[in-house]
Amino acid sequence: MISLAHPGARMPLLLSTLLLLFLASLVLGVAFGSTWIPPEQVALTFAGLGERTQTIIIMNLRLPRVVLAALAGGAVAAAGFLLQRITRNELASPAVLGVIDGAALGVVLMLTLFSNESNQLSIPITYQPLAAALGAIAAISLVFGLAGRQSVSAIRLLLFGIAIAAIAKAITVVLMIVGPIYRTTQAARWIAGAVNEASWNEIHIVTAVLIPVLILVLIAIRSLPPADLDESSARSVGLDLPVYRLGIFALAALLTACAVAFVGGIGFIGLIAPHLARLMVGRNVYASLLGSILIGAIMLIGADLVVRVLFTPLEVPAGTVTAIVGAPYFLYLLMRSQAHNG
Repeated sequence: MISLAHPGARMPLLLSTLLLLFLASLVLGVAFGSTWIPPEQVALTFAGLGERTQTIIIMNLRLPRVVLAALAGGAVAAAGFLLQRITRNELASPAVLGVIDGAALGVVLMLTLFSNESNQLSIPITYQPLAAALGAIAAISLVFGLAGRQSVSAIRLLLFGIAIAAIAKAITVVLMIVGPIYRTTQAARWIAGAVNEASWNEIHIVTAVLIPVLILVLIAIRSLPPADLDESSARSVGLDLPVYRLGIFALAALLTACAVAFVGGIGFIGLIAPHLARLMVGRNVYASLLGSILIGAIMLIGADLVVRVLFTPLEVPAGTVTAIVGAPYFLYLLMRSQAHNG
C-alpha cells in the first residue's frame, strides 16, 4: 500500500485540488461584476437555463474576459516552465527575459506600420498573434544569443533580459507617441496587461494558435529530463542539445505571443507559476506542466477579480496585481540564488 507521504501518491491529489481551484475561480470570475450573480445562477446559465438578461451578461461580457485570462495565464506559465527547465534556472521567465516586451513591440510595430492617418488598420487584426510571435522570438533570440555559452547563468540572463526588455519597451512607447496607430488605448493596455476588453473573436484566435503549440510542447517535453544533464550526457542519449534548446525557446516565445497578443504584459506569472508547481508536484515534467498551467490561469483570473472588486467601476489592468505580487517574489528568488552561489 502506497502512503500519501509518497510524492507519487500526493501528485494526483494536488493536481485535482488545483483543478477544483481553477473551476472555482472561473465561477467566481463570472459571478463578480457590477452586479453579483449567484454561482447557482451561473451554473444554470452554463446549462442553458438562465434568464435572458443574465445570459447576455455572462456569455457576452463576463465569460470572455475570464476565459481569455485563463488561456493567457496558462500560456505564459507554460512558457515559464519551458524556460526554467531548459536553462536549469528558476529565475528564467518570459517577463524577465524580455519576451513579453518583445512580443508587445512586435504588435505595436505592426499596428504602426499598417495604420493610416485616420487610425484605421489596413490589414486584418488576425495578424496580431503573428506579429507578437515574431517580436517574442526576436527578443528571446537576442537574449540567449548575447548570453552565449553562459546562458545557464542567472545573472547573465537577467542582465541581458532586462536590457532587451528596456529597449523594446522604450521603442514601443516612442512608436505610440510619434506615429498614427490603430486604437492607441488598446496598445497602451498591452504594456500593463488587461483582459477587460476581451471578446469571443480574440479567444478563437488565441485558441487556434495555442492548441497546436501545446501539442508540440507535449511532444517536446519528453526530452526535457536528459536536457537537465550536461551537453556530453545529452549527446550520449542521442539529443542534440543546442538544436533542442532553440526549439524550446521558439515554443516558449510562441506561447508568450499567444498570451500577450490580446492581453498584454502580464508579468511574473511565468516566473511564479512554474516555481509553485515544482514545489507542489515535484519535477515530473507532465505534472509540472499541468500544474504550471492551472496555477497561471488561477493567478490571472484572480488578479482580474481583485481589480474588479477593489476598483469598480474603474477598469484597472490585471497586470498591475501580478506585478505587485511578482516583483517581491522575484527579488526573493534572486537573493536566494545569490546566497547559494556565494
